[in-house]
Formats: sequence, C-alpha cells, structure tokens
Amino acid sequence: MATDFKSIPVIDVAPLFAKCDDPKMVQDPGVREVVKQLDQACREAGFFYAKGHGIPETMVKEVRNITHKFFDLPYEEKLKIKMTPAAGYRGYQRIGENITKGVPDMHEAIDCYKELKQGMYGALGKPMEGCNQWPHYPPNFKELMEKYISLCTEVSRKIMRGIALALGGSPDEFEGERGGDAFWVMRLIGYPGASTANGKCTSENDIGCGAHTDYGLLTLVNQDENITALQVRNQAGEWISAPPIPGTFVCNIGDMLKPNYDAAVEPLEVCVRKSSGIRKFENAVYGEHLVSKVQTNFVT
Repeated sequence: MATDFKSIPVIDVAPLFAKCDDPKMVQDPGVREVVKQLDQACREAGFFYAKGHGIPETMVKEVRNITHKFFDLPYEEKLKIKMTPAAGYRGYQRIGENITKGVPDMHEAIDCYKELKQGMYGALGKPMEGCNQWPHYPPNFKELMEKYISLCTEVSRKIMRGIALALGGSPDEFEGERGGDAFWVMRLIGYPGASTANGKCTSENDIGCGAHTDYGLLTLVNQDENITALQVRNQAGEWISAPPIPGTFVCNIGDMLKPNYDAAVEPLEVCVRKSSGIRKFENAVYGEHLVSKVQTNFVT
C-alpha cells in the first residue's frame, strides 16, 4: 500500500539483470540489494525509476522521435489505422476517445497488444483477436516498435524476477503457467493539448490522462525529455511529480500481474502462508479483466 512518500526512488537494476538467469542469483549481494530496493519501492510508492536496464538510449530516443512524427501527420493519415472493435481494439484513437472515469482524456494514441490468433483462447480471447495496425509513415515504424517491444518485454521479465524474490518466492514465480507467455500492451500517447487537438476537441477538460491505475502489473514509461507531466498520488492525496530522468524508465505496478492471457490471477502460496493461510482476494482471469477495461475505456 502506498505511503506518504515525497519522492520516487531510483533503482539501478543492472546487478539484478547481470545475474538474472543464474541459478544462484539469490546468493549474489548485488541482487539482494536490488531486491531490497524493489521491495521497499513497491510497498511504499508503487513507483520507481529503473536505470541500468540495458536498452540503448539511442533507441529509446528514436522511439520517442518516430512517435512524434506520426502524431504530427494530418488527421486523415492517422485515421488509416483507426482503432475499432473489429480490429481487436488495436490502432489509432483520436483526442477524447480514451475515457477515464467517464471523462474524455486530452490525448491521442496508438494501442498495440500481443497478437492473438483466431480461436486461441476461445470466447475469452475473441474481443482481442487480431493483428496490430502499423502506419506506413514514418518509414520503419513497425520494425522499430517490434524490436523495442521485444527489449521492453525482456526488461519486464527481469524486473519481475526481482519482485518475485522480494515477495519471498522463487525467481521464476511469475513465469511458466502464470506469465511465461506474458500478454503485453503498448500505448504510444501524444498530448497535443486542447488548443491544437485535431479532429476532436473537448474544451471542458484539459487533462491529458485522468487519475487511474494500470490494469497490468508492471508498466514501463518512456517520457519525453524536459517535460514534467507525470504525477503520482501518495496516501495523503498529494500529487508527487515524476520528472523524466535520462537513461531510466518510470516503472509502476498496477492492478495485477500481466500474465498469460488466460491465466488465473490468485495470491501466491508464499503470500497466503504469510497471511496465516487466509486468501484475502478472489481469483481473477487476466483476459476477462483486460477485456472489461478495453470495452469501457474507449469510445469508438
């Protein structure tokens, strides 16, 4: 549970990543220190900066730059990959089409999900079946983003190994049947502001994205440089700024583990034991939770 934290910790995850696939990683002093910091950050704030993650800063910047180029395109060009239910809720959404707690957000976005083949998860997966829609312009957009997604997925896997250890479990606690085939989500978001919004303008609201929790577990945020916009609310209700720090991702834990699409999300046995054998939360299926969010968060 969040506390009255006043700042967001910066964690160098490099020692964890260096030993991440070593069977004896838990014995390494550097790993134990990272795990200790992850444990404290997740308990006290639910947010932390991760540095030393290994993704080249040149690629991180290139992703931001090419995303800006897309959002600078004419509205009609962006609409060529418009998000629809028929497209598995993948593609471009214009200003005001993302809804947070009933209020349209002042941002535009491209939504991408791990691609699901038809019938892969039966009725559970049907709303999310489909392929991602990638723009033809700027050139190489698809190739860059798919490589970036692959690298970010690996960063997430390694951080989750540290979080598993922080919970007292084994490093692979969130792999195998739970998260070995993790369902990822990527949102590329542009915040043009009400005065320059193309296609649709909601003048009564100037919030880029309203207060919310994420509906996976681990989110990596790649922020624009020199723009402080992201804020995190502490238990006292104060909004703490999360300014961009070069070479880092802002990471946060959300509603649940971002696991295999059809995984049952339930308390780990190690956590049940710590709670004197009491299961404090009911089970949930990740795909059902995702679909409920997707179908209520977007206006199409």
